[in-house]
Amino acid sequence: MQIQIMKSKIHRVKITQAELHYVGSITIDEDLMDAANLIENEKVQIVNINNGERLETYVIKGERGSGKICLNGPAARKVAVGDIVIIISYASMEKQEALNFKPTVIFPDDQNRLI
Repeated sequence: MQIQIMKSKIHRVKITQAELHYVGSITIDEDLMDAANLIENEKVQIVNINNGERLETYVIKGERGSGKICLNGPAARKVAVGDIVIIISYASMEKQEALNFKPTVIFPDDQNRLI
């Protein structure tokens, strides 16, 4: 039997942009993606600290070093620029593997840059 566990987390980043008229997804600075072990098109959960909203979408690459965190499409209605969010990805694995798995967690600064 497989279980889902947290694979990676970007803890407390600031929304820099929200684009309602876009196909959908979350744009994440590629430096943050690399540090958090996320890949393009990976499913993520977004947890908004400011309003309690939780949603799922997929990742697209943002300009490296830009600090960009942009919710696109209908998800843009769930955030405001300046909101603080947590971005979480999950992985399915066997329980035995999960017991030894160490997720990647990063804590960017208030400009969405790696510390």
